[in-house]
Amino acid sequence: MNALLHPAADPVAHNLDVVDRHMRDEAANPAAVMAMYTEDAVLEIPGRGLRFDTLEAIRDNYVRMFASMAEIEIVPMDRFATAERVVDECLVRLRITGAGLTNAPVPIGARAELRLLHVFHMRDGRIAREEVFEGWRQLEG
Repeated sequence: MNALLHPAADPVAHNLDVVDRHMRDEAANPAAVMAMYTEDAVLEIPGRGLRFDTLEAIRDNYVRMFASMAEIEIVPMDRFATAERVVDECLVRLRITGAGLTNAPVPIGARAELRLLHVFHMRDGRIAREEVFEGWRQLEG
């Protein structure tokens, strides 16, 4: 039985595990995390006016985005879940090295800090919708 497609008796623990693996692996291997999404998944980043509604578009966004970052530091702040949602809050510091962070409010070359709040809507143990809320602050550059 595939645990990703058939959540354990504890859907909250399963959802937390899926999001943990997603957050850990999305930069290194965007194609691999696509199995964690439903076929009709949507990724929205409202603060930058972005919406991706196919797995290919979501994957391509991750590839472009992570190729445009360096000096990445992630500070986890909070994560909790229900059977239908996972909420993850973290602080990210990075340097923007390219144009792949579409509509970023800081220039290429700048070092920035983002307060990120992810809301994952889960269905059958997979991510059906991911909403990313960002608070940007330019640190230097």
